[in-house]
Amino acid sequence: MRLAIGEKAPPIRLSGTDGQTFDSAEMIERRHLLSFFRFASCPFCNLRVHQLVSRYSELGGGFPVIAVFDSSLENLRRHAEKHDAPFPILADPKRTHYQAYGIENSLAGMFTGMLKRMPSLLHAMFVKGYWPTSPGGSVTSMPADFLIDEAGVIRTAYYGRDEGDHLSFDRIRSFARGNASGK
Repeated sequence: MRLAIGEKAPPIRLSGTDGQTFDSAEMIERRHLLSFFRFASCPFCNLRVHQLVSRYSELGGGFPVIAVFDSSLENLRRHAEKHDAPFPILADPKRTHYQAYGIENSLAGMFTGMLKRMPSLLHAMFVKGYWPTSPGGSVTSMPADFLIDEAGVIRTAYYGRDEGDHLSFDRIRSFARGNASGK
């Protein structure tokens, strides 16, 4: 079941590609973005991580971004370490937190994303080299983004309609700079 604005964000404790264990309790008193992705080699997901890394300074330096993937840590390391992200990239192979946050699966969303976002898909694969070589997770997972405030309350819950649909970077930046909901 989807989470709603005003709900307390469920706790997260997962291993990251950096060898550290992330605990969302460390985020208390810090507003942050929690972003759920698909499998580790998803072209759309890697393109989005690339965007978050390359535009990270626009978030005001120090705004926490937490990325969660539906893959094993080993598979995730193979695909995510090349990003050299200044934020944790976490593995949830058992989908425990996907379930807690109501992350959805959609075969229609997968195909819609491929068709609707074909130029982005081709750019991700042929220009950036993000080939879907080893899924190691659900190919039908849909992305979701949550803006969470200092008290651990969800201020924006954005559930992607297709495999490449994420919350706009402008809304994330607005939230990082102090707007209550990121609008």
